[in-house]
Amino acid sequence: MLRYIDAGADAVEVGELRFGMRLPGEMRPDELAEAIPAAHAKGAKVYVLVNNILDNDALGDLPAYLQKLGELGADAIVFGDPAVLVAAKQHAPGVALHWNAEMTSTNYVTANYWASKGASRVVLARELNLEQVLEIGRHAKMDVQVQVHGMTNIYHSKRSLLVNYMEHQGQSRSKEELGQNRKLFLIEEERRDERYPIYEDAGGTHIMSADDICMLESLHELMEGKLDSFKIESLLKTTEYNETVLRSYRRAIDAYCANPEGYEFNEEWLYAIREIQPEGRELSFGFFYKEQVY
Repeated sequence: MLRYIDAGADAVEVGELRFGMRLPGEMRPDELAEAIPAAHAKGAKVYVLVNNILDNDALGDLPAYLQKLGELGADAIVFGDPAVLVAAKQHAPGVALHWNAEMTSTNYVTANYWASKGASRVVLARELNLEQVLEIGRHAKMDVQVQVHGMTNIYHSKRSLLVNYMEHQGQSRSKEELGQNRKLFLIEEERRDERYPIYEDAGGTHIMSADDICMLESLHELMEGKLDSFKIESLLKTTEYNETVLRSYRRAIDAYCANPEGYEFNEEWLYAIREIQPEGRELSFGFFYKEQVY
């Protein structure tokens, strides 16, 4: 976490597997007790992901967990389920709330509804194009976050699909092994050159995009739109890769902020990423320049 802050991140997202969705790693409250002050000492914030699909069994532990986050000084709780918002208002009233409903956070009216309920930031769906993102930015009554780099989720099931498949194949693998394995892919017969990473954790089975969003070249368009937060997805990437990406985006952001009128993109920022981009994973603009059809 601190390495990412040193590389240029001004906030990091962490969490615990029973409450957080698609976590690169797990950070329990006893670890947060050391991590949050360390991040604050470097001028960075810590957002805790509590955005899992919650069932009744998770509700009993939720209030105490959120209260602990408040006591530890977490800067925000990232949620999608209203149950988290209700519990956070009662048990962690001083902690900011970031609404992240994955693919359903697609318009500013819904975002403003959650703002009226106490949320201070909306995390936009990755399937929106640039104009849709900018329009939400113009009308939202809260901060707006958009993902600018990394893989995206295209399928999620709470079922243990990989464990069941491995058992069917006569291979015994634990969820921990399947969650750490970066070499498991789903390949379609018609598009065998595209590999979709698939992994399993406590939250279920996840299939990820075959390419990585990379908005570095066009980041100035988002900054001109005065969006508040850019997310770099670190999932299934090495620490060294993520540090390189963070440094490149940090340089672009700082260069634009220093002189918006005279800003010029530096190809070396992108070259540093391309040099270490995993083989077979293209860098793309995602849906930013597409007419999205739901």
